[in-house]
Amino acid sequence: MIAVVERVLPVRLGAGFRWLLASSWLTNLGDGVAAAAGPLLIATLTRDPLMIALSALVSWAPPLLFSLYAGVLSDRYNRRSIVLVANAVRAVVLAALVALMVTGTVTVATALVALTLRSIAEVFADNATATLTPMMVSKDDLVVANARLGTGFITLNQLAGPPIGAALFGLGLAWPFAGQLLLVVAGIVLVARITLPPHGRPADDLRPNAGRELIAGLRWTIRHAAVRTLALTILIFNFTFGAAWSVLVLYTQEQLGLGALGFGLMTTIGGIGGLIGTGLYGAITRRVSLGALMRIGLIVETFTHLGLALTHSPWVAGGIFLVFGAHAFIWGTTSVTVRQRAVPSELQGRVGSVNSVCSYAGLVAGSLIGGVLATHFGVAAPFWFAFAGSAVFVVLLWRPLMLIAHDD
Repeated sequence: MIAVVERVLPVRLGAGFRWLLASSWLTNLGDGVAAAAGPLLIATLTRDPLMIALSALVSWAPPLLFSLYAGVLSDRYNRRSIVLVANAVRAVVLAALVALMVTGTVTVATALVALTLRSIAEVFADNATATLTPMMVSKDDLVVANARLGTGFITLNQLAGPPIGAALFGLGLAWPFAGQLLLVVAGIVLVARITLPPHGRPADDLRPNAGRELIAGLRWTIRHAAVRTLALTILIFNFTFGAAWSVLVLYTQEQLGLGALGFGLMTTIGGIGGLIGTGLYGAITRRVSLGALMRIGLIVETFTHLGLALTHSPWVAGGIFLVFGAHAFIWGTTSVTVRQRAVPSELQGRVGSVNSVCSYAGLVAGSLIGGVLATHFGVAAPFWFAFAGSAVFVVLLWRPLMLIAHDD
């Protein structure tokens, strides 16, 4: 048993990382529970399509609006304290929401406000949390550490959390949010046990200036070839990905002939692919350079769009989703590792926030394009667009991707 634990979570990663990992897994489970419970709550309180759409908006608008400032704070102040405070705010908001539901006084407006505040607090917690791993783990071990964090995200946030959230919601409106509250509090207790090396702005430094600090992070990102290439790649490929995946529920129904259960099954298959990716990741990175992995991943994503555009078979589509799920984990973990190795500790928050903004900007813009294409040309059109766009971008980014390597 000890040998298994050592293989999964080597002692060399340190006790601090183990506390961080446990906290991450618990809060990811809570986020997965909330991912299902939030929209269900709004749909229970109203059947107004606009209000229901707003419940989706509050999940991606905060990262787009607040990530840059969250990055500034993560580089300016004590990062562990930011995680603790942000999660404490989440806990207070969740407690208030649970109280409203228990007393029967919750409304659509109060629910949307609570979900928005929870999402904003999550942006600050997630940004600061992402900077902790490179502070506690050596550069050589970042691949292993990020793989373990990614495993928790896939298994708990994407696979286990949503069905648990839906099941708890069936027992009563307040249960999933009370469950997330307990998990967030447990995460706070675990992070409080972490000890970090000195970081943040010295007490005698110049008066903080958010604009100047943000510009410094942007300038560093633009000047560093590998990190600039990463940000550009994430922006572009999330644009094409967002176009295709924005109509995924319609695609599974109209092109694959599946119902709501089939849509859920396809997303679950993608999660299973992610688990396969976690199991193979260590062996792959020992044999393939990170730069080569980035190239291979973008080719896989390009042909994923082509395969889904062509097929009408649920079985073929399921196989594609399985491969894509593995690719998504491998590519995501690789990109995080490359960035963490290259970025100085004092800039981790700001550069990470630039990356987040690129990610969400691409998804939002792509989803708008996907909706228009599907409306006028059918549900396969966004996938054809994603394939063509991805193919062009692979060619354009092929040489810059050589800048990404194991070492900074």
